[in-house]
Amino acid sequence: MDEIRVLISEEELDKRIRELGAEISRDYAGKKLHLISVLKGGVFFTCELAKRITIPVTIDFMCVSSYGNETSSSGVVNIVKDLEENIVGKDVMVIEDIVDSGRTLSYLMKILKEREPNTLALCTLLDKPMRRTHPVRVDYTGFDVPDEFIVGYGLDYAQKYRNLPFIGVIES
Repeated sequence: MDEIRVLISEEELDKRIRELGAEISRDYAGKKLHLISVLKGGVFFTCELAKRITIPVTIDFMCVSSYGNETSSSGVVNIVKDLEENIVGKDVMVIEDIVDSGRTLSYLMKILKEREPNTLALCTLLDKPMRRTHPVRVDYTGFDVPDEFIVGYGLDYAQKYRNLPFIGVIES
């Protein structure tokens, strides 16, 4: 069993997600927003955020991986599951659990932009800007986090700890 230190509590997460939902609702007032949840980790954040957005939303899912069962990115981006709906002309927001090096998101945002949405934005629960090696514009950020291996609230280590209701750090 790994030792896990709480970095962001369940209460802090809930408060910030409510704030993000209100901000997105204001920014997209009068529009319909198409959310793209990046699986697997992003689904936890997507569901909580969608409940707090007051404008109409639709949701689709993509699974993109560059980690496998490791604690660092392999450098190879794979689309494991593509969208089911066409995004041409839609206001689209990609919902991600964490932006780290930016490799995966840079690749994903480029692919989605080529599919001609009306607008394309990125919302992440967690951001590690100090780790960025590929340029990514993050439009909405829940929390900036330190350069540590983070688990909980959808983020995993070898498929473990996704169900933690807080954001934690695995202690060595």
